[in-house]
Amino acid sequence: MIRKIIKIDETKCNGCGACASACHEGAIGIVNGIAKLMREDYCDGLGDCLPACPTNAISFEEREAPAYDEQAVLAAKAAQASKTASHVQATSPCAAKPTCTQNTSSSFLSQWPVQIKLVPIQAPFFDGAELLIAADCSAYAYARFHEDFIRGRVTLIGCPKLDEGDYSEKLTQIFTQNEIKSITITRMTVPCCGGLEYAVKTALKNSGRQIPCQTVIISPNGQKQVR
Repeated sequence: MIRKIIKIDETKCNGCGACASACHEGAIGIVNGIAKLMREDYCDGLGDCLPACPTNAISFEEREAPAYDEQAVLAAKAAQASKTASHVQATSPCAAKPTCTQNTSSSFLSQWPVQIKLVPIQAPFFDGAELLIAADCSAYAYARFHEDFIRGRVTLIGCPKLDEGDYSEKLTQIFTQNEIKSITITRMTVPCCGGLEYAVKTALKNSGRQIPCQTVIISPNGQKQVR
């Protein structure tokens, strides 16, 4: 069938692996230091990998390709999740200690988490802030969210799939008019969360500020990947 699918310009690829991390279907792999489309039937044609590529080596094309096989993708994800869960359980500090418990009840909020759409452009808590910009769902998937992400940070939340409009314009003003020390983005592996990451990086570029920024991608089984 003729359909939209990604195309990788290997002459531009620097082998950073950002596209493979951004591809939630597992269609892209790194082979001999170069990104490759490993499974055409795993590519859904939505292009969540495009904004992740720092060299613009990925584009769309329409050509003959197998249909996107969602069931195969889900089966592969389930197999990987099961393998990861088994490894985590085996290596957990509490695995050999049935009475081992962890205290996860403490709150580390420095302010009420505010929706990006509602937060003021200038606020006292932005001065010198370590900023956390979190996709709405991410806190539900990660058990130590307060300890690992909220602690010591000012928290903004949003969902590009549910909110109308683009966050990038408002975030540009926030980055421009306040002294933000760093930015951490937490998002899920689902493609719609890519809109949040894209908005933050677009706002950073438009603001002209050099603010350290990292993205943490959280999987449904609570694992995280930092990039």
